[in-house]
Amino acid sequence: MDTILMIIKLLGGLAMFLYGMEIMGDGLKQGSGNTLKKVLGKLTQNAFLGVLTGALVTAVIQSSTATIVLTVGLIGAGILNLRQAVSIVLGANIGTTVTAQIIRLMDIDSSGGSILTFFKPDTLAPLALILGIICVMFIKKESTKNVGLIALGFGILFMGLLGMTDAVEPLSSSKMFADVLAYFTDMPLLGILTGLVLTVIVQSSSAMVGILQALSSTGVMTFNLVYPIIMGINLGTCVTTALVCSIGSSKDAKRTGVVHIVFNTIGTILFMILMEVLRNVGFMPKLWDGVVDSGIIANFQTVFNLVTAIVLLPFTGILVKIACAIVKDDEVEGGEKYPELAALDSKLMMTPPLALAEVTKIAIRMANIAQENVALSLKQFKEFDAERSEAINASEDKLDCLTDRSDNYLIELSSHIKSENDKRQHSMLMQCIRDIERIGDYATNFNELAKKKADQDVSFSKVAKKELAIIDDAIAEILRLTIEAMTDENEYITRRIEPLEEVIDDMVLLLKNRHTDRLCQGVCSINGGLIFMDILTYLERTADQCSNIAMLLLGKNNDEISKNHHLYMQELHASNDQSYLAEQENRKAQFLTPLKNLK
Repeated sequence: MDTILMIIKLLGGLAMFLYGMEIMGDGLKQGSGNTLKKVLGKLTQNAFLGVLTGALVTAVIQSSTATIVLTVGLIGAGILNLRQAVSIVLGANIGTTVTAQIIRLMDIDSSGGSILTFFKPDTLAPLALILGIICVMFIKKESTKNVGLIALGFGILFMGLLGMTDAVEPLSSSKMFADVLAYFTDMPLLGILTGLVLTVIVQSSSAMVGILQALSSTGVMTFNLVYPIIMGINLGTCVTTALVCSIGSSKDAKRTGVVHIVFNTIGTILFMILMEVLRNVGFMPKLWDGVVDSGIIANFQTVFNLVTAIVLLPFTGILVKIACAIVKDDEVEGGEKYPELAALDSKLMMTPPLALAEVTKIAIRMANIAQENVALSLKQFKEFDAERSEAINASEDKLDCLTDRSDNYLIELSSHIKSENDKRQHSMLMQCIRDIERIGDYATNFNELAKKKADQDVSFSKVAKKELAIIDDAIAEILRLTIEAMTDENEYITRRIEPLEEVIDDMVLLLKNRHTDRLCQGVCSINGGLIFMDILTYLERTADQCSNIAMLLLGKNNDEISKNHHLYMQELHASNDQSYLAEQENRKAQFLTPLKNLK
């Protein structure tokens, strides 16, 4: 019965440990998501920087597997290549040792009423939990909430660790446990296998090292026993990574998983040889049979991963070649019809800012396609070209596909988003992508009208052609501004869109009145007049969509705008905003005045 209770307490402590790591990692990711995006997005070809990046990101995420899975997603998004991924893998193994170094706080000697008492886990854990709950429940600021999540995770992690330590305390006087340890001590390969299997089961190398550190509190675990298990733990984490990397991923993503296995396997073999040599030559004789504490366990894990990374760093090219030899390119490899969609990798969802950044890139690409399609379609009114028409329709198909996939990705991503900034970006993209698709739809409408004009042998008057040329320029300008605003996230550029949209509305009204007069005078045919009016309608709607996108961009950081776009625009139009009026006057002089002067 005592054994069953001990197992229950041990597993309960492990559950709290894992949950604490999860919460702490979430808080760290949310608090540093934008930093992660910048660091990973600007990673250079420098292998050392890649190792450093892998170590830092893993220290933040608290999981080497998570870092490598994220790296796989970045490969699919085209942000990283395989060589860069390899350097991150080397660094990830170093970063995962941070947790063990934190756990060694158990070894602090706080005798004599020292201030160090506050850093002992049994004091630090409740303090962290108190701080965390205050930040999460009573302070609504988002940055503070992230701090609270980190503190809560930290506290729960240590409470779990203390639970595991208490659970294994009876083992210090167990003869059976001592006999089992003696058996493992004489068989290092069995220790490696045990560490590997248990890590695959627990799915966390940090948790397994934490269990070892908790067991060290029994005072009966020796260095001879521990170091092979730590090596096995490092091998075990590769299995999970390889499985994740092999599911629905590109060849380079699968190779990343292979590199992780090859790297850790080579490192384990080399270190086992080194350890045997050191023991046989009598290096630090008291170390091998000496009892270990959590600090020694943490230090060995750090030294093992650091030395292995340093030794193998110069051979990253060879690791890449080995991975390429194991995972060969297909003779004829299919892939996405549209390469942009490879960026929408579900593995990026573990870090929402990165996933949202990729959707933003696709939205900008869609806007460029829509802009090109509008320009091509308007050319069709001068001289209809069947091949150009096919190109327009092909681009429209691409826009529809990008829209559908982006929508589905954003819907799936929504359950991963927790921070307020990410929610705003997510909401903006959900609506913005639809507005861009509508601009593409208007381009096909132009193309269809141009075909109708050609089929009916309709011609426009010289004045009508000049009118279209001027308003076409205005539409090209508002599309250019919209794409620039999306790309640079520049509020000044964004605020220049609405004044131009108002001028385009005035231009459309003027041209419709003029064309009505021409129809009444019999200067223009009925068929030609209807086509001309439809063109003006779709031009106006194109400008309206650009205005919608501008409001979404402005509303992302402004609650008043996001809650009611129409009310904001009404107030803006009725206000005496000098910058708005100045921009409007400049656009009138650029487009409306030349239009009025046409004869």
